[in-house]
Amino acid sequence: PLSKLHLGYLVQFGILSLSSLSMANSGQYYNSNNGSAYNNGPGYYDGEEEEEEEWNREDFLDPAWEIQQKKTFTAWINSFLRKADTSIEDITQDLCSGLKLMLLLEVISSEALPKPERGRMRFHKINNVNKALEFIERKGVQLVSIGAEEIVDGNVKMTLGMIWTIILRFAIQDITVEEMTAKEGLLLWCQRKTAPYKNVNVQNFHMSWKDGLAFCALIHRHRPELLDYSKLSRDNPLENLNLAFDVAEKHLDIPRMLDPEDMVNNVKPDERSVMTYVSAYYHAFSGAQKAETAANRICKVLRVNQENEKLMDLYERLASDLLAWIKRTRPILEDRSTDNTLDGVRDRLNQFRDYRRAEKPPKLEEKALLETTFNTLQTRLRLSNRPAYLPTEGKLVSDIANAWKGLEKAEKGFEEWMLAEMQRLHRLENLYKKFVLKCGNHEAWMEGKEAQQQSQDFKSCKLNDLKAMMNKQVAFEADLGAHQERVEQICKIAEDLNSLGYHDLDSVNSRCQAICGAWDRLGVLSTTRSRALREAEQVLESLDQLHLQFAKRAAPFNNWLDGANEDLMDFFIVYSVQEVDSLQAAHSEFRASLPAAEAEHRAIAHIDAEVRELAAAHGLSGDALINPYTGLTARELAMKWDEVSARVPAATRACSRRWPAAPERAPASAVRRPGQRGRALDRAAAGRRVQHLLQRPAAQPGGAGPPAERHPGRAARIQEQHRRDGAGEPEHPGGLHLRQPALALHHGDHPCWLGAAAHLHCQGA
Repeated sequence: PLSKLHLGYLVQFGILSLSSLSMANSGQYYNSNNGSAYNNGPGYYDGEEEEEEEWNREDFLDPAWEIQQKKTFTAWINSFLRKADTSIEDITQDLCSGLKLMLLLEVISSEALPKPERGRMRFHKINNVNKALEFIERKGVQLVSIGAEEIVDGNVKMTLGMIWTIILRFAIQDITVEEMTAKEGLLLWCQRKTAPYKNVNVQNFHMSWKDGLAFCALIHRHRPELLDYSKLSRDNPLENLNLAFDVAEKHLDIPRMLDPEDMVNNVKPDERSVMTYVSAYYHAFSGAQKAETAANRICKVLRVNQENEKLMDLYERLASDLLAWIKRTRPILEDRSTDNTLDGVRDRLNQFRDYRRAEKPPKLEEKALLETTFNTLQTRLRLSNRPAYLPTEGKLVSDIANAWKGLEKAEKGFEEWMLAEMQRLHRLENLYKKFVLKCGNHEAWMEGKEAQQQSQDFKSCKLNDLKAMMNKQVAFEADLGAHQERVEQICKIAEDLNSLGYHDLDSVNSRCQAICGAWDRLGVLSTTRSRALREAEQVLESLDQLHLQFAKRAAPFNNWLDGANEDLMDFFIVYSVQEVDSLQAAHSEFRASLPAAEAEHRAIAHIDAEVRELAAAHGLSGDALINPYTGLTARELAMKWDEVSARVPAATRACSRRWPAAPERAPASAVRRPGQRGRALDRAAAGRRVQHLLQRPAAQPGGAGPPAERHPGRAARIQEQHRRDGAGEPEHPGGLHLRQPALALHHGDHPCWLGAAAHLHCQGA
């Protein structure tokens, strides 16, 4: 049967599922891959097996790698602490105070750490651990997520991680094999040492050491008298491991850091533990490498001869390249031609600077390397008792030195000529820059000025805006006169450049001519615009007078039109033929006033026509046609006049119609019976008509006023009559009811109800 620890390993490496295990209580399962913990509930068996005895939680939850690392790291620490006559038993408890941790670092590094604090308080322990961690960081080790609090609290994971970091830094990092990393170098060293041995194939630091033969092979390779490798078998891993560990502890002073049972029973031994133990073998056998060093001396003599030949080839190549470069460069430095421009001279100066900074220094280094190579070669040959080296003809050190002196002489002459030429052209270039600056400022000021002076924007603006434009034009003309001096300075500088022979005279002359031409055109345009603005001012003032006349006459005429429309559309309630006669007389008087109104309408329309003709004659549009004094337009007045004209005939026909004084029954279409909803008058209209009837002002002399005002007390008597005639609620509250037949007089588009005994009822009146 599998032990509890075996089952833990099977779960850890995914061979056995957690769901197939039954746990008495919920617990934590530790993942050895990333060190994280998972909280799971109680487990159960999927099959029909009976529950086994309750497991030991601590044994199962303590991972195999953690147990193995504790043993290995504890033994490794004790191998150093025994030099200080001390040791540890529990790696988490004995290091939490920081005292033995600091002692361990002092022994490993042979350096003194700050004095530890001897107190037993938590902060004393944290300070000690911090001192140790700071010492580790000063050694170039970066501690990730490892803090003093975790070490003091006995965090197993953090403590093991810290010890592994120390092992890497002080036991493994110094291992160097063919410039490989420490781990790769250690693995390569093991592979080379165990390569001749049968049944040993070291590919990693876990499975390759499981049978113990690799440990025995390392011991036999360096100390063959300590064990007989030929008698070992892969079938006895425990014997092999115990043999290797015992021999190493007894004869090589390597403490027993691994447990043979853990190595055999674990599915995969802990890599860090194996690396720590194997590194102890490396340091123990490092002295054997001295023999290999001695063997390498034999090859050194051969390498010396090869290196001498390489130095000879290097000298020849360097000498040839350096002489060829000097031959190409010297004619360039002796050339004194130029394009007579500052940019051209600057380009040559930049090339010379690049030559000084980038091209010459490598060649100077090559010259120094050539001389060093020559001297080194002669020294090596002399020490080897060989004849001195003689270069080919023309490549002696003296030949190269003479060529270099000629190069520096040409370089000095070129530099002096370049400085003098720069001074001469710089004066000329400053004058040209002054010309460009003044031209640029003037052109920037001129930009958009011609378009502005040619603009016809004053033809679509109001009078106030035009006056603002005229003021702006006056300011512009003043500014124009102020720039006259700048134009004269530009012309003077152009003359100086021509007299001094500037290299780009074509661009200077063309630019100067363009500025003078634009200046002349701008003066003409300014005069033209000023004249046009004055003419436009006169036209807009005339338009302003017409707009004012239009506004003064349009406002009262519009009010008259609105009143006429309201009267023609109004609804009158009359009670006698005399009231009808009064309405007819008032309408006749209204018709008599229509010719005067029509004349006023034509006069207003004529003013509007004058405005449009004047604007069209001078090309005005936009805001110039908007009347600033009124929002009324001739079009609106014309529409209202047409409405009044259209309603007059209908009102005339209604007033001229005759009806019997007291008919027995009115036509069915004209009678309004209780409960009947008329088309011409609804409840809201009825309420408005009643209010109009009771509040209408008194009639003017000769006119026909409302019957309620011309007959005092009529409204009160009507209401009283209604209360005497009936006490019940009307069928439609708020409606207008006729108790007796009535006559209908259509006044305009609305009916007027007539009746000698008509009664008026209005809810809430």
